[in-house]
Amino acid sequence: MTTPSVPSPATREATSRRYLMCPPVHFEVSYAINVWMDPGAPVDAALAMRQWEDLRATYERLGHDVHLIDPEPGLPDMVFAANGGLVVEGRALGARFTHPERGPEGPAYQRWFQAAVDGGRLKEAVVPRATNEGEGDFLVVGERILAGHGFRTDPAAHREVQELFGMPVIGLSLVDPRFYHLDTALAVLGDDDVAYYPGAFSEGSREVLRRLFPDAVLASALDAAVLGLNAVSDGETVVLSAQATGLAGQLRERGYRPVGVDLSELRKAGGSVKCCTLELRG
Repeated sequence: MTTPSVPSPATREATSRRYLMCPPVHFEVSYAINVWMDPGAPVDAALAMRQWEDLRATYERLGHDVHLIDPEPGLPDMVFAANGGLVVEGRALGARFTHPERGPEGPAYQRWFQAAVDGGRLKEAVVPRATNEGEGDFLVVGERILAGHGFRTDPAAHREVQELFGMPVIGLSLVDPRFYHLDTALAVLGDDDVAYYPGAFSEGSREVLRRLFPDAVLASALDAAVLGLNAVSDGETVVLSAQATGLAGQLRERGYRPVGVDLSELRKAGGSVKCCTLELRG
């Protein structure tokens, strides 16, 4: 049997990024809207804050600019800033959440986007029409956008995003409830480079990914199960779950520099590195 070849390590180049984050001041697991959440299991809020601060400090050590949105009482999942919208070339599309428990997060993030427009940091802030959960289900890969559906984001939002940003939007169907957002099953590594867990996708979507990214990093079930693919890359350094050791090794073989962080407390709500991080492009 012929073993599939692995691309030779390439020279990677980091670019500085702007990220929006929300401190987990009100974080708890008080309801269950995904299979990760168990309101009966204990959550260490102080540890969650320390782990989040470590992630923020990691970004700053890497030279990235971190902006903060004020957390609002009663919104324990607001820490997952990636779900708050999608920002491309200085234009922000807000979020409209599926579950009522998270509904007020949409207007909260919309207010931040509008204030950023008023302050000259963004060009435009658009209120969404269709249900979408921001970068949870929209991932920018070079000049195209991968768009997840099946659990949260309405496919109608895919059309809305394509019309707003004028970029090709490629729909991908998620089939495993553990990976309810696209960013839990696929990580963008570079402008034409991704890592993903095949088992999270329908057969047709797996074939789309094979055609688009024939040299993609394929994560193991073990690394996917610790949300290792919920990662953030600057083109060279990939910040990911410290528990995803196999994936870190695969990335290292491809010339990336993996940096592990422990977000075990936030993972109790179904989120990790990327969930905590909304990129402000442009």
